[in-house]
Amino acid sequence: MCFLARGKAISGACLRCKNMEYNVKDIKNKVLSGGETTFDEALWLIEAARAEELYDAAHEITSRRASHKFDTCSIINSKSGRCGENCKWCAQSAFYDTGVECYPFVGSAECLRHAKYNESQGIGRFSLVNSGKRASKKEIASICETVKALKASTGMGICVSLGLVDSEDLQALKAAGAGRYHCNLETAPSYFPQLCGTHGIDDKVKTLENAREAGMEICSGGILGMGENHAQRVEFAFKLKESGVSSIPLNILHPIKGTPLENCSPLTEEEFLRAVAMFRFVHPQAFLRFAGGRSKISREGVEKALFIGINAAIVGDLLTTIGSKVEDDFKMIKDAGYEL
Repeated sequence: MCFLARGKAISGACLRCKNMEYNVKDIKNKVLSGGETTFDEALWLIEAARAEELYDAAHEITSRRASHKFDTCSIINSKSGRCGENCKWCAQSAFYDTGVECYPFVGSAECLRHAKYNESQGIGRFSLVNSGKRASKKEIASICETVKALKASTGMGICVSLGLVDSEDLQALKAAGAGRYHCNLETAPSYFPQLCGTHGIDDKVKTLENAREAGMEICSGGILGMGENHAQRVEFAFKLKESGVSSIPLNILHPIKGTPLENCSPLTEEEFLRAVAMFRFVHPQAFLRFAGGRSKISREGVEKALFIGINAAIVGDLLTTIGSKVEDDFKMIKDAGYEL
């Protein structure tokens, strides 16, 4: 069971929606003219709007306000396991017995090997992802040297994801050549304490602020289907908007055996598609990024999500789960009308 009684929570939110008088076309036209979707409008869209009308409207917003150049990135699990945080979704937490492989930072040579391979397949970005709450000063120094090597030997945009990082270390990473920092908020502020007790969402927000002040782009999203209700998905979207995020990875929970969420009820395909559409209304110009859990929806669902508003993706393998074939992704991306 998940932590939230999803059915009850969603029913309560629906009662609120029944008293709302909204129109998809009106909200869409407001967004197309540069206006912003309100919280109550977004809640109505995700819960009560007719599905196909919602999807078509989100597609129009994507076509007219978002980038047509599809942003592809790849990642390396550059340090794995033994994380001292108790995030209830994560295979790498030391609190749970998941059988995940554990190893220290892999070093520059291994990162460069992965990056060159991914670049040869036409992938535009490469991200170093370390497990753990925060990297040590020694690790930061090693990662800075790795970033310099990657910038010198590839033409890829370099991203880093190292947990909670202070301003000084982010400035060093920026100077080394890392252009984007990734730190997922994961879920709504009101729901986060039910999923993690060893750090707060404000710690993540502060890291994003530090990265922006260091001159880096910021990438932050989260996981859908961890027991949150629709109102909390909307809350999550607006918190990301408040943080000025331009790249939003949308993961679907992949329940990991051994974690507290291993028996969580799966997100339905419609729930995911409606969430993508709502995110596009709230974030008309952001990159909405396919991330983990795509295998949980059908190929038709993936294609529909591309139509609705997904215009970025992590391609290739993921952190602790198998990803997708790059050539298959590229074909779908092109078929959806995007440029690579």
